[in-house]
Amino acid sequence: MNPRATSVPSPRPEQRSEPEARRPGRATPTGDEYDLRFANTEAADGWEHLSRQAPGNLRRAFERIRATPRAAYIPDRQHRLKGKLGTTTYKGQTLERWQYEVTGGGRIWYLLDDANRTAWITYAGTGHPKATD
Repeated sequence: MNPRATSVPSPRPEQRSEPEARRPGRATPTGDEYDLRFANTEAADGWEHLSRQAPGNLRRAFERIRATPRAAYIPDRQHRLKGKLGTTTYKGQTLERWQYEVTGGGRIWYLLDDANRTAWITYAGTGHPKATD
């Protein structure tokens, strides 16, 4: 499976045996929530590392990014990056780049595609992204 085109899984889903769905596919929330998707394999791998290190914090990050990707009420934890890191081109579109602080060192960087209601995860990891060094 190519993680570039897959939705971000909820952190640590419960393991249970359920009958197979007749109509396979993704259940999407209704309303104004964003779909979280990986932009690259490294982001998907980093998400897995974060899920093992801080599953509760990652769950909160997932829910907040999905519901309020531009939340201004928690600026220490979730904010738009500054300067030239604040925007980038992805799939031919110039998009805002945001950061969510999952742990003291763990970060998620994501791009906001408002037209498609998608947050593209470009970085997820237990340390600071190299671009900030």
